[in-house]
Amino acid sequence: MNFFEHQESARKRTRIMLVLYLLAVMAVVVAVDFVIAVAWTWMHFGTVVTEPAAPGWVGVLQTIPARVYVFGALGTLAVILGASLAQTLKLGAGGTAVAEMMGARRVQRHSGDLLEQRLMNVVEEMSIASGVRVPAVFVMDGERAINAFAAGNTVSNAAVVVTRGTLEALNRDELQGVIAHEFSHILNGDMALNIRMLGILAGIVFISSIGGFLLRNLRGSDNKGAGGVAAIGLALFIIGYVGLFFARLIKASVSRQREFLADASSVQFTRNPDGIAGALAQIRASGRGTEVDNRFAEDVAHMFFGQGIRVWMGGMFDTHPPIEERIRRVHPSFQLSNYRNRRNAAEAHGDKSGATPVEGVQPSGVAAMAASPLAQGARATDLGVAWGRTPAQSMALVGTLDDGKVDQARHWMASLPAGLLEALHDPGTASAVVVALLLAPRAEVLGLQVEAMRAAGAVSLADAAVAQAAQMRALGPSYHLGVLDLALPSLKSATPERQAGLLVALEAVINADRRVSLYEFILLTLVREQLSARAGYRAPRFSALAQVRGEALLLTALCAHAGGRGTPASDQAAETEVIAAFRAGARVLGFDDAMLPARDSLALPAVRVALDALRDLAPLPKAVLVKALFATVTADGTIRVVEAALMRMTGAVLDCPLPPLLAESGPEMLAP
Repeated sequence: MNFFEHQESARKRTRIMLVLYLLAVMAVVVAVDFVIAVAWTWMHFGTVVTEPAAPGWVGVLQTIPARVYVFGALGTLAVILGASLAQTLKLGAGGTAVAEMMGARRVQRHSGDLLEQRLMNVVEEMSIASGVRVPAVFVMDGERAINAFAAGNTVSNAAVVVTRGTLEALNRDELQGVIAHEFSHILNGDMALNIRMLGILAGIVFISSIGGFLLRNLRGSDNKGAGGVAAIGLALFIIGYVGLFFARLIKASVSRQREFLADASSVQFTRNPDGIAGALAQIRASGRGTEVDNRFAEDVAHMFFGQGIRVWMGGMFDTHPPIEERIRRVHPSFQLSNYRNRRNAAEAHGDKSGATPVEGVQPSGVAAMAASPLAQGARATDLGVAWGRTPAQSMALVGTLDDGKVDQARHWMASLPAGLLEALHDPGTASAVVVALLLAPRAEVLGLQVEAMRAAGAVSLADAAVAQAAQMRALGPSYHLGVLDLALPSLKSATPERQAGLLVALEAVINADRRVSLYEFILLTLVREQLSARAGYRAPRFSALAQVRGEALLLTALCAHAGGRGTPASDQAAETEVIAAFRAGARVLGFDDAMLPARDSLALPAVRVALDALRDLAPLPKAVLVKALFATVTADGTIRVVEAALMRMTGAVLDCPLPPLLAESGPEMLAP
C-alpha cells in the first residue's frame, strides 16, 4: 500500500477500535450497575426492598428502582467519557505531551553526550530523507531496557523517544534500524492511531483508579459506613480490570500486525536488514530486555518498539510479536553468532560513538557549487531535469524512502556550511536563517526587504538575517525545505513573542517588493501552520474532490503558472504551456471541463483558504490531488528546482511528506 492507503487503513482501524471501545464501555457500565445494585440492596434491605417477585438474585435486583440503574449508568458513562476526553485533550499537543508524561528529557543538538549527538544525527537524516518534519527527540534516562516509541497526532508534531539503554546497547546501524521502524509508524498512520487509542482507553481503566482512591482514603477509618464504602471501592477496583482486559485486547488486536510492517519498512528505508535484526537480537544478547519501569508503561505499551510490559496470558494480550519471529521475517538468513562476531570486530576497529564519516564530501557545499551554472549567472530556479515518472508513480513517492535517500540525506547534511547546523538549533539564529531563505540577491530589493522588516519592528532579526543571507543564497532554493525542517524544532520551542516576530518579518520580506510569488507564500504558509496550535490532528471533513472543486482547481492553476519559464504573460507560447499544464492536472482531478482562471484572479489570500480546505481531504481523494499537481508541474516532461521545492512545500502543508526529488542532478540541485 502507498502512504494514502496506509492512512485510510488507519482510519478504518480507528473505527474498529471505537466499536471495541463501545463494547468495553457497555461491559464496564453493566458491571458498575451491578455493584451499585448490590450496595443499594445491602443498605436498604428490610426497609425499602419489597418481597421479590422471582426467587434468587434476579428477583432481588428487580425490586430496585429503575432510577438507581439509570443514574448509575449515566454516572459511569460520564466518568468514562470524561476521563477519555480529558486525556485526549491533554495529548492534543502531540508527541511532546506523551514524552513529557513518560518523564523523558528532550535532547538538544549541542548536547555534549556523543550517544545523544549520534541519535540526533540519525533522526535528522531520516527526516531529511523522508520529507517528514524533524520530530522532537527525547531520552528516558532511567530506563536500561532497549525500547523506543514515536508519538504524535500528525507528521508535523511527532516526537521520537528512546530509552537510555537503547543508546548504550546499540551501535549506529542498529539505532538507525530502530529509528527507521519508528518513522514507519509516523508515515503509515500508526502514530496518530496510537495516540488516539491512548486517549480514549484512559476512560475504561479510570474506574479502577476510583476504586483504588476509595480504598486508600478509607484505610483505618472508624466511620460506621466505611466498611460498605470500602467494599464498593474494592468492587470498583476489581471491575477496573474489566476495562484493563478490554484495553489490552484492543491494543493487542490493533498494534501487533503493524509491528511486522514497521520492521519491513525499516529494512526498506535503510537497505540494511542487519540493522533492525541486530537491534532485535541485541535485546536478548545484552540482557536488558524491553520492559519499561514507568508508571505509564501500561498506557503506552502499544507504542513501544518492543514489548514494554509483562502481561498475563501474553500470547493473547502481547502488543508485539515474539522477537524470533520478527527477526525471521525481516532477515530469514540471520545468524546471531556470525552477526555478533562481525559486530564485535567492527567495534574493535571503528568509532565507538558509531558516527560514520561521509566520504568525498567537503564540510561546506558552497565550494562544490563554484563551477555550477549558478556561478555563471543562471537562475537557480530554472535548473531542471527530465522527469521519467508518471503522475501516479510520482504520487506514490509520498511517505516513502527509496534506495539511497538516507545516504543522500547524510551527504546533504555534510554539505551544509560549517556552523549552520548549530545555528539552526538555537531559536534566535534559526529565525534569522529562515528569514534569510527569502532575502533577494539584488541589492535594491534586499534594501527594500530590510527596510520593511525594520518598519515592522523586527530590527534585530533583520540584521541577523542579513548576516546569514550570503551562505543561504549560495545554497539555493533546493535546500530551503531541508533547512526549514532542521530549524522547526527550535522555532517551535521559541517564545510566542519570538514566533510572532518571525512571522511578521517573513510577511514584511515577501511583501516588500509588492510581488509575492507562490513559492514565497507557500513557505510562509508552512511556517505559520507549523507554529500554529492547529498543527494537531484534524479529522477529514471532505470525502470527495467534488466538495472542494474550486480549491483544487485554484491550486492546480497556481502550480501551472508557477511552472512557466519566466516569460511574460503576453507570450503566446508561455500561455499555451500554462494551459496545457493546467489541463493535465484538471483531467487527473476528473474536472475535464474546467477552464484556466485568469492569472490576476488568483489572489494569494484565497490560496490560504484553499490549502486549509484541501488539508482536510480524506486520504484517498488527497492522493488524487497530489497526483494532479504532479501532472501539472511535469506536463512538459521536466521538473525544475522551483517546481520540486513547490511540490515538497505544498506536500508539507497538506501533511503529505515527499522525499528528495532532484538528487541525481549534482550538488547545486540536491533537493533536501
